[in-house]
Amino acid sequence: MDPLFPGRTFVSTVLDALDSKKTMTGKMAGKYMQRAIMAGLFVGIFFTTYFAIVAAFRVEGAPAGFPILGKVLASLTFGWALVLIFYTNSELLTSNMMIVSIGAYHHRINWAHSLRILALCLTGNLIGGLVIAILLRFSTIIDGAVFDQMVAAVQLKTGYLHDGAFGVADLFVRAILCNFCINIGMLMVYNGKLTNDFTKCVIMVVAVFVFAFLGFEHSIADSVLFLITGVQGVGDPLMEVLTVTVILLGNFVGGGLLIGLNFAVMNDHPHTSAGVPAAYHRSALHGIDAHQPTSGKA
Repeated sequence: MDPLFPGRTFVSTVLDALDSKKTMTGKMAGKYMQRAIMAGLFVGIFFTTYFAIVAAFRVEGAPAGFPILGKVLASLTFGWALVLIFYTNSELLTSNMMIVSIGAYHHRINWAHSLRILALCLTGNLIGGLVIAILLRFSTIIDGAVFDQMVAAVQLKTGYLHDGAFGVADLFVRAILCNFCINIGMLMVYNGKLTNDFTKCVIMVVAVFVFAFLGFEHSIADSVLFLITGVQGVGDPLMEVLTVTVILLGNFVGGGLLIGLNFAVMNDHPHTSAGVPAAYHRSALHGIDAHQPTSGKA
C-alpha cells in the first residue's frame, strides 16, 4: 500500500469492480438486472421493517422516549439491507454512482456506458421494489399503524417541493448527504485495510444508520416507498417522480462527485501515454481478504 496515497488501493478495487459491471451490462445484461432486482427486494423488505419498528414504538400510552428508541432500532435494522446487498453481490444504484465516476475519471469507461449501467441498475432496483409492493398489497403486513407511518413519510418527502426553492434545496442537500454516507461506508469496505467481515458489517450498518436516523434521502428507498403506497392507491405520482428526480441528482453529487470523483483526483498520479493509470494495471484484489466479493456489488 502506497504510504503517500493509500487511497489508490480503494480506487484500484473499484476499477476491478467496474470491469465486472462493464462485462455484465454488455454480455450478461439479464443477469445484471437480476442482481439489481435483488437489491430492490432487500431495500423493500428492510424499509418496510423500518416503518414497522417505528410504528411499534409509537403506540398510545408508551413512555416519552419510546419514539426515539424506535427510530434508533429501526435505523440500525435498515442498515443490514446494505450488508446483504454487498455480500450477495447485488447491485444498488447509489454505490454504482461512485464506481462509474471513478471509472470515467480514469478513462476505464465512457459516460454512455456509465449511463447504461446506472439505467439498468435503476430499472432493476425499481422492479424489485415493485415486487415487494405487490406482495404487500395482498397481505396485512403493513395494515394499520405501519401504513400510516409510510403515508406520513410520503407526505413529508413530497412536501419539500411545496416549499419552493428552499424546500427543493433542503431535499437536495439531504440527498447529497445520504449518498455521501453510503459511499463512505463502501470506501471503508473497499480500501484494503479491513479484512474482518464483522468490522465491514458494522461500518455499513452505521453508515446507513446515520442517513436513516437524520432523515437523509435515498433515491431507491424512497422510490420503493412510493411504489408500496402507490399500489395501495395513495400518493401523487407526478410529485413523487419530481421528488425522486431531485434525490437522484443529489445522490449523484454525494456519491459520484464528493466520494467517487473526489477520491479519484485525491489519489491520482501521472498517467501513461495510453491514458490509463499505470499503478492500476495490476489488480489490488490480490492483497485483500479472499472472502471479499471480487465483483464489488453494493
